Amino acid sequence: MLAALFCVAFCVEEASAQQLAVKTNLLYDATTTPNIGAELGIGKKHSLQLYYGLNPWKFNTDSGKKYFKHWLLMPEYRYWFCHRFQGSFVGVHAMGGEFDAANVKLPFGMYKKLRDHRYEGWYVGGGVSYGYQWVLSRHWNFEASVGVGVIYAKYKGYECGECGRQTDDGHKWYVGPTKAVLSFLYLF
Repeated sequence: MLAALFCVAFCVEEASAQQLAVKTNLLYDATTTPNIGAELGIGKKHSLQLYYGLNPWKFNTDSGKKYFKHWLLMPEYRYWFCHRFQGSFVGVHAMGGEFDAANVKLPFGMYKKLRDHRYEGWYVGGGVSYGYQWVLSRHWNFEASVGVGVIYAKYKGYECGECGRQTDDGHKWYVGPTKAVLSFLYLF
């Protein structure tokens, strides 16, 4: 998908400034999740974005192996109030991916069973977002955005991190924050 965005960007007849941006979410990087995004301007006030993140890591701690392995794909349509790649925007995003997590303590007491159980599965969802981009120079911008929405997850639960028999098989709905972004962008 990301390659398709790049191909489309170079096939667009109008070769104007700020047609394509490449970015990384610094908050996602802070969770040891390498990620990359591309945003393509499709009109004066419209853009399409595609983000991909992959976290394949396991960490050894005093309490055993700790991990929240996952991948995420998040496309988004954005409407800009002034011009694309500057100022305020609203967006509609979708998301999907897979996860495998064990021995993780999530904030706000969410999913307490993850502290001593392992869960694996997939998820899909979507939501709305609001953000702002600051122009730093001709080719560099900084973006902050947040999103809320709903996610459906299908999972299997196991007794412990690396081992254990299956103890749970179900699904869960989540409603709340679905994205938080602080990104540097390079504009072509």
